[in-house]
Amino acid sequence: MRHSLLISIFAISAAACSAEKPAASENIAPAQPELKQLWLAEGFSAPEGSAAAPGGGYFISNVAGEGPDKDGEGWISLISADGAMITERFADGFNAPKGMAVLDGVLYIADIDRVRMIDAASGEDKGDIAVEGAKFLNDATVWNGAVYVSDSLTNSILKIEDGAASVWITDDRLGKVNGVLGAGETLYAVTMDTGSLYVVDAQGRLTEIANGMMTADGVGLVEDDGWLVSTVVGEIFYVSPEGEPTKLIDTREAGISQNDLNVYGDIAIAPNWRPGTVTAWKINQ
Repeated sequence: MRHSLLISIFAISAAACSAEKPAASENIAPAQPELKQLWLAEGFSAPEGSAAAPGGGYFISNVAGEGPDKDGEGWISLISADGAMITERFADGFNAPKGMAVLDGVLYIADIDRVRMIDAASGEDKGDIAVEGAKFLNDATVWNGAVYVSDSLTNSILKIEDGAASVWITDDRLGKVNGVLGAGETLYAVTMDTGSLYVVDAQGRLTEIANGMMTADGVGLVEDDGWLVSTVVGEIFYVSPEGEPTKLIDTREAGISQNDLNVYGDIAIAPNWRPGTVTAWKINQ
């Protein structure tokens, strides 16, 4: 991903706009990708988030109830790279586990008002971090050596470092912030309220890239530029480097949600809260 190119899109000056128009061949935008279903895995209970497992395959979080309920019914599954169930209950006893991220061999799990931690190799409980004032911890990502977690009901992104949590940024523009993704010098975030995709720099300054993708849930980078954004209601959009969203997948009528989408190389993994499946999409460019 050419991050410097993407970020520069939002810093073009008036002088640059008045510069000589480049040759037509230089203006050709990259073709938008296509998504082809690679596999569909079944047997989950309100699956919401995914994370790449250090030993291969993926962790899948099972809310197994309602998103805000502290019922102790949630668990984490481990599946293979082709969607086969390896361990249905790799770790359990969670309330409503959602987004996850692995840092230094530890799997961090957003669980309503605390971040739970387990050994990513064994599933051993590594304790938890209570987040004061948190209401609905949702997604997690690793960025610059720390874990960042979204809190959808406080419009905040939190930083988890050295066993403690702190509010990194709170902003009304982050209305029901959901998916977060750290990459290079940039953190990306999507919101459910306005369906916006934001670039956030290391100082916490926001720049909107696109909007209108209502109930946005997950965000992933496309290798040859752009982003994929999924929605709770069942859509996957491609957002071009120029900030133009194009709908690639629409499973709303089928009643299939596309939740916390993550991109791993040329594969997009989207848990489907409804009907309890996980879909792998091959990104063809």
